[in-house]
Amino acid sequence: MADTIYDVAILGGGPAGYTAAIRAGQYGLKVALIEKSEKLGGTCLHVGCIPTKSLLFNAEVYDYVKHAKEYGIEGLGEGKVNWQVVLDRKNQIITKHVKGLDFLMRKNEVTVISGFGKLTGPAKNGVLTVAVEGGKGASDVQAKNVILATGSDAKLLPGLTADDTILTNIEILSLKQIPKSLAIIGAGAVGVEFGSIFRSFGSEISIIEFLPRVVPNEDEEVSKELARVFRKRGIDINVGAKVEKVEKTKTGVKVTFTASDGKKVEKEAEKVLVAVGRAPRTENIGLEKTKIKPERGFIKVNEWMQTEEPGIYAIGDIVAGLPQLAHVGAMAGMVVAAKIAGKYARPVRRDRVPACTYTEPQIGSVGLTEAQAKEKGYTVKVGKFPFSANSKASIVNAHEGFVKVVADAKYGEILGVHIIGPQATELIAEAVTAMELEATVEEMMFTIHAHPTLAEAMLDGFGSVEGMAINV
Repeated sequence: MADTIYDVAILGGGPAGYTAAIRAGQYGLKVALIEKSEKLGGTCLHVGCIPTKSLLFNAEVYDYVKHAKEYGIEGLGEGKVNWQVVLDRKNQIITKHVKGLDFLMRKNEVTVISGFGKLTGPAKNGVLTVAVEGGKGASDVQAKNVILATGSDAKLLPGLTADDTILTNIEILSLKQIPKSLAIIGAGAVGVEFGSIFRSFGSEISIIEFLPRVVPNEDEEVSKELARVFRKRGIDINVGAKVEKVEKTKTGVKVTFTASDGKKVEKEAEKVLVAVGRAPRTENIGLEKTKIKPERGFIKVNEWMQTEEPGIYAIGDIVAGLPQLAHVGAMAGMVVAAKIAGKYARPVRRDRVPACTYTEPQIGSVGLTEAQAKEKGYTVKVGKFPFSANSKASIVNAHEGFVKVVADAKYGEILGVHIIGPQATELIAEAVTAMELEATVEEMMFTIHAHPTLAEAMLDGFGSVEGMAINV
């Protein structure tokens, strides 16, 4: 194997790494994909995006079943969750897509190498060497280019260790039964998604967030709306709260925190989920033998994802300044593969990255929030259209939320779109496309949307910027 010189060697088989491998293979490059786990897919496929959204779909179905009589469907009774079947379905979905990835590697002639890849230093005569440890027949891999796509791990609060009571995204996806109560530390996407799932399944949920609002990266009005709906669903929300300690008890766990008013509060629950972010997985991969100088574990890159070391690129959760989202890593992988192959590519733009949170109600956003746009000096015009005025939302019985459009008053440039409501994670794609193609608010106002659809709320959202929404 060491005698083979690959065009590109990729460290990590998650969405960033496997996407880069597939695209490089499509360009005709000779590709090696090095993965330490037995199965490809990374965090996203095994203990992240895919299994979580599987549970969210089950929760959505269960919510509909609970209100079956309202839809004229009788005889279903109270309905009961068979948790093992829920888990089995989740695992079947994972297995299906792991097999799909294995097929795609063969189809695109990607050599998959089992083991832990480590950089050995700068290129010699234009060739980089990656030492592979721990795999069957592991040896050095030589390549003209190396892509680092090693992913991230869930952070834990100091002094805590994950187990069957103190959970991260990994442990919570294999619980033996639905907890009667769950305390969640952190109100980012992971925290609120699991809060939404287990509330639908009947758990008592308490969310504890250090920052002043839930989903703090979203537009402030979106945060306010999610908090309102969550409270309506019976979810206990505590923001501006500093966790002081987490203690195990005979019945589960006790979380002590200082509330926003300065008072000490204790919350007891059967389980606690720690959802306070993710740390880049860049230790022990040989960075110290290169010019790459990580900051807090993150790797700096230029617009083409090139690191400070010639021939070495970084993509995915380890990149400084980019959101830790599977689709960002995947697109970065496609950009790098194109760059290496000498094909057309465009850099990943931070202000064109859609963020999706799969709670009930869903959240989808792209671009600048209203506050960010004002901070950047834009004269801002804002439009806001409620789903309560959309006919399809009435049909699917999902009236919460709105579409909010942030635009530049001078030229009508769309600066950001923020959606909370039914199918927001699907609807946001239109906004991303519009912004990528530099469409103006006026152009989107004359783009025909089918009726009746949730997408019509986008049309009214753009129209509302000029005070000309039709349905409100």
